[in-house]
Amino acid sequence: MAQQQGTVLVVEDSPMFRRMLSDMLQALGFTTIQEASSGQAALERLQQQSPDLVCLDLTLPDISGYEVCEHIRATESLRDVPVLMISARTQTMDRAQAEEAGASGYLIKPFTPEELRQQVERVMAARPRKEA
Repeated sequence: MAQQQGTVLVVEDSPMFRRMLSDMLQALGFTTIQEASSGQAALERLQQQSPDLVCLDLTLPDISGYEVCEHIRATESLRDVPVLMISARTQTMDRAQAEEAGASGYLIKPFTPEELRQQVERVMAARPRKEA
């Protein structure tokens, strides 16, 4: 499943981690990787374009990943975009809150490229088809 996948928006405040995640996503066949280092930057980018996937860090310097996710779910044109939450937080409560905010998946740092691939495939497969 290496071919495909379109555009991903990576929302992550750590430049090193953003780079690593972008590389992993490219290896999975995503052709365009957009990066945002804050929740606000992510929202501005999402106004311009609807990506095929959003990889969203929970802990951002301005607004939380939860709020960004809620915004995505509340926006008609973005509602069906899969959101993969990424966090170093392992608490069940964090995962539950992410699901409540509308996250499609939850990945705990640190993770392997294989764990990322499995989560990405799962959330991409679950999204509603556009031509329905």
